[in-house]
Amino acid sequence: MSGLSAAPWRASFPDAADWDAVLTTSTVPALLDDAVAAYGDSPAIEFRDQRISFRELRAAVDALAAGLLRQGIGSGDAVALYLPNTPWHPVAFFAVARTGARIVHLSALDAPRELAFKLRDSGARTLIATNLPGLLPTALRLLDEDAAGLLLVGDDARWGAGPAEPLPVPWSNNVRPLPGANAPSVWPALDKEDVCVLQYTGGTTGLPKGAMLSHRNLTAAVSMYRSLRESPPVRGGEERVITVLPLFHIFALTTLLLRHVADGNELLLRTRFDVPTLLADISQRRATIFSGVPTMWIALANHPDAPACDFSSLRLCGSGGAPMPFEVEQRIRRMIGRQFYTGWGMTETSPAGTRTPAGEPSTPGMIGIPLPGIELRVVDRLDPSRVLPPDEPGELAIRGPNVFKGYWNRPQETAAAFHDGFFLTGDIGVMDARGLFRILDRKKNMIISSGFNVYPAAVENAIYEHPDIAEAIVIGIPDVYRGQAAKAFVTLRAGASGLTLEALTAFLADRIGRHEMPVALEVRASLPRSPAGKLLAKALQDEEQAKAAAARPADGGR
Repeated sequence: MSGLSAAPWRASFPDAADWDAVLTTSTVPALLDDAVAAYGDSPAIEFRDQRISFRELRAAVDALAAGLLRQGIGSGDAVALYLPNTPWHPVAFFAVARTGARIVHLSALDAPRELAFKLRDSGARTLIATNLPGLLPTALRLLDEDAAGLLLVGDDARWGAGPAEPLPVPWSNNVRPLPGANAPSVWPALDKEDVCVLQYTGGTTGLPKGAMLSHRNLTAAVSMYRSLRESPPVRGGEERVITVLPLFHIFALTTLLLRHVADGNELLLRTRFDVPTLLADISQRRATIFSGVPTMWIALANHPDAPACDFSSLRLCGSGGAPMPFEVEQRIRRMIGRQFYTGWGMTETSPAGTRTPAGEPSTPGMIGIPLPGIELRVVDRLDPSRVLPPDEPGELAIRGPNVFKGYWNRPQETAAAFHDGFFLTGDIGVMDARGLFRILDRKKNMIISSGFNVYPAAVENAIYEHPDIAEAIVIGIPDVYRGQAAKAFVTLRAGASGLTLEALTAFLADRIGRHEMPVALEVRASLPRSPAGKLLAKALQDEEQAKAAAARPADGGR
């Protein structure tokens, strides 16, 4: 099996996409320029009840880009963005791209130590931030620790009054306002193969790694999403898109910012997620598109005001960033009365990967079919040269113009991540005869219990069917008899009286196999999340390992 001609999904779902479309690729600034030419005075962003047109957005981008060039920033440099969801993010993102410098995305929720590591690893000496209380003190600390050499600060008040009072900025030679200047007669020449973004992975298996995403990678992913035949179709220049997912994360960067700038749609830009604002955006501002991570959908489904909301304006809804629990997905479909798209992708794929076809019934773990231009196959976990037939589980391997160039300054890890031109994702999945893919679990998360493979995602899907459970994470813990066994960590819905392990296993008795049954249960007030809202099993695995290490007798105690 090789090449797109071997893709069974094209024959099984001929109307799901324009399969023979030529993917349009460009540079990121050219994507913005094309949007301005087509939609100039239409609203690009609504933020704090202010509207910013496409033309106004580019004027701000060009002024900042010219100011950065005047300060000597350009090709070969790296500039870190330490920004929340305010207009400063798209302005700074497109401006740095215009100069030819690499963009380094920092999470507004990262710990200072991780921020410092990313700055030093990427070589970014210039840091762009805003003067909000949750950001400016940390940015100044990074400067004091010499993790960065220059801090450029955008004034939050530029976009109107917000819920938090901006802080006064201690201006100095190393702390300056965002610069502005008149555009040069000619902008720096850019190549589509240039690295546009260093997007750091979550570091769940070690230190964070910077995925090198080129202009071509990002714009190819946008073209892939636009080549889908969505039902109903996205209407260029007419959609209002809720944008509360963090733009520093690849999911929101590509599927919301870049894709809907290209389509000429209006982004309802929100700094923080809260359900009342989401409900108001839908029922009052008549948003038409909302994509969220599963935790956002779970919060919406559990909110007491959600059943009374008028969801009629919503045309397209989707979830990504992490697997959506099947029972939760079904409950949300019933509540909003709309087709609910899910999919799969990774930082390394920009993050285009798969999408569920319109009208296809959902099943647990289903991620759909590959997007146009993508080759996806299942390979043997120990021998990736062996491509597996339908219905045989293995590791997903992906190839396409959206797949990253490699890990920054990590040639050995880059080489190990590819085989025969395909990126080895670490995700365990299976493809059926029609070309539909399902995810079983992350390769490194798989539990081996009494010689049987146990996939935590499958156990979590069953746990989510319990009426008292709001969220769940399943990990493997040492077991004297089985080698490993499953442990469940859960949070409960409001009003739930409690849950015991005995009650949970009784509930799961006819839902999962005996080898999959959790042997331990821990009820918590909350579960650990990444900055993008994804539940983090790794944090709980680290806790359990620390407990086990503490319980072992010291060598000197013998």
